[in-house]
Amino acid sequence: MNDAGAPVKVPDAIRNDWKIITRGVAEIIPEADLVDKLARAKKKGRALKVKVGFDPTAPHVHLGWTVILRKMRQFQDLGHEVTFLFGDFTAMIGDPSGRSKTRRQLSREEVLENARDYEKQIYKVLDPQRTKIRFNSEWLAAMSSSDMVRLAGHYTVARMLERDDFQKRFAAQEPISIHEFLYPLMQGYDSVALQCDLELGGSDQKFNLLVGRDLMRDYGLEPQATLTMPLLVGLDGEQKMSQSLGNYVGITESPREMFGKLMSIPDSLIVDYLTLLTDVPMEEIGRLGRSMKEGANPRDVKARLAREIITLYHDAGAAREAEEEFNRMFREKGLPDEIPEFEVASEGGTIPLFKVLGQTGLCRSNSDARRQIQQGAVSINGEKAGDVEAVLSAGAEVLVKVGKRRFGKVRVK
Repeated sequence: MNDAGAPVKVPDAIRNDWKIITRGVAEIIPEADLVDKLARAKKKGRALKVKVGFDPTAPHVHLGWTVILRKMRQFQDLGHEVTFLFGDFTAMIGDPSGRSKTRRQLSREEVLENARDYEKQIYKVLDPQRTKIRFNSEWLAAMSSSDMVRLAGHYTVARMLERDDFQKRFAAQEPISIHEFLYPLMQGYDSVALQCDLELGGSDQKFNLLVGRDLMRDYGLEPQATLTMPLLVGLDGEQKMSQSLGNYVGITESPREMFGKLMSIPDSLIVDYLTLLTDVPMEEIGRLGRSMKEGANPRDVKARLAREIITLYHDAGAAREAEEEFNRMFREKGLPDEIPEFEVASEGGTIPLFKVLGQTGLCRSNSDARRQIQQGAVSINGEKAGDVEAVLSAGAEVLVKVGKRRFGKVRVK
């Protein structure tokens, strides 16, 4: 199914565009098709139809998402027509890509609520005046059962089992639900409905994108080209950035929180982050990479990375302030300028510390709070709190610190 060919000659008319388009790219299939589409579009003075589908399965947009969003913006800046497609229908199925088990199916209410949250965030990257928003329920919800049967007739079980994740689950005798086979068909049909020239996606979407290419051919349309971007590795340096894994940086987080998180990434990720998440020229990124190999302090390059990213989603002043506060906190062991204040109610005169941490949001949950206390990551007024059963009494006013970056002034009623 991979119809990628050898690298092709890029005409002078699109050479500069091609340099921008291919920055950080994992794979283009087939390169010859995309070069040809770009050259024809340039000659005729028309825009390519570029589509990216997003299933709104979680409420926040993080830096991992922006790898694709930034590539969409580059196509917009080059004059092409970009459609942000909400997979509101397919999200209720759940994309099986990279999954070792069936996803939980979301309700329509959950999907639409997440979609509303996304719309508030994506314009930190995309140009709202040049972004088309569509929902795939427009055509998929209108399909009859006979329409769905005819769509399913375009693919075989053997072709579906070419997917790496399906292969592994089948070999391990892990269950694969029939509705999961429908997911790539529906995503592929999105390209038929929108008559795309190009579809973008993460590298884990390669199978789905190529299904779209096959379906367009079956429906008598010129097949789309496909472009995949690498999956951004999260703060842990091991797994892809994900809200569920907690290894992410949200684009609406405060500059202080963003700076602290970005300074915690492994040194091995610095060059990839600069390439995929910033506008720093590739020549300069190459010099920075070489300088670290020759002994330059990675911390300084990491600080440059953090400033670049915070400037994109806040502004340069916020980036400078975040760096100054970080240096004061971690070099000089000082406190941040602004510490949030919380008031919690006691339960008969006292309240367990882990509940305080959970209620104030300084920890994600009560169980997370217990774990942080056990690991020695919590301090009260500068003293480590190692007792999971510790309590605070009514009237107490304390400074709480969790990990290296989370502070709170807590008053117990």
